[in-house]
Amino acid sequence: MAPIAPAERPLRKDAERNRIRILEAAGDLFAQRGLGITLDDIARHAGVGVGTVYRSFPDKETLIDALFAQRIEALCDIAEQALEVPDAWNALVSYFANSSQLQARDRGLKELLACSTHGGAPVLQAKGRLRILVTALFDRAKAAGVLRQDVEPFDSPLIAMMLGTVMDRARAVEPELWRRFLGLILDGLRPHAATPLPVGPLSAGQLDAVMKRG
Repeated sequence: MAPIAPAERPLRKDAERNRIRILEAAGDLFAQRGLGITLDDIARHAGVGVGTVYRSFPDKETLIDALFAQRIEALCDIAEQALEVPDAWNALVSYFANSSQLQARDRGLKELLACSTHGGAPVLQAKGRLRILVTALFDRAKAAGVLRQDVEPFDSPLIAMMLGTVMDRARAVEPELWRRFLGLILDGLRPHAATPLPVGPLSAGQLDAVMKRG
């Protein structure tokens, strides 16, 4: 086999460095602005040419797969850790609180979980594993009598979607407001009793500011 020319090695190292820069830039932009950004936006944020981005990722879906499959696996880890909590209700609360906190920091992840139009096989596989784990949490809570029987695991993504709306609208006014509404939602999931809301209500001025945000 012919020896590799010395000049080729730096090129490969440059390509890997560029790929890392692109992923970091994409991660920043997806977290801040959601999935609507373009590869051109990512190139500018990474400080590389658009052609460099397209050589590493031929389309946005490939980039989403590279970036978000691992992040959904992080949600799976949260669900697995919740299943280790001895109390079935506390396990469910742990999952919702920790997964919501992760999504509150990353708009792209939140949007990806709320839609089925983005992501290829790696993302779909990660979502499938997450669904199995969440189903186990719901089944366990029902069996323990702490979760109302008419609630289903497929309600979970819609709960996340509702909380996501609060996250987006209140981010600049009270970024932790979603915790208040998670408390309300959790009380609605219980057959009885109530828990203290962890975040106080908005003032009239704060509410006006949130409602004016498009």
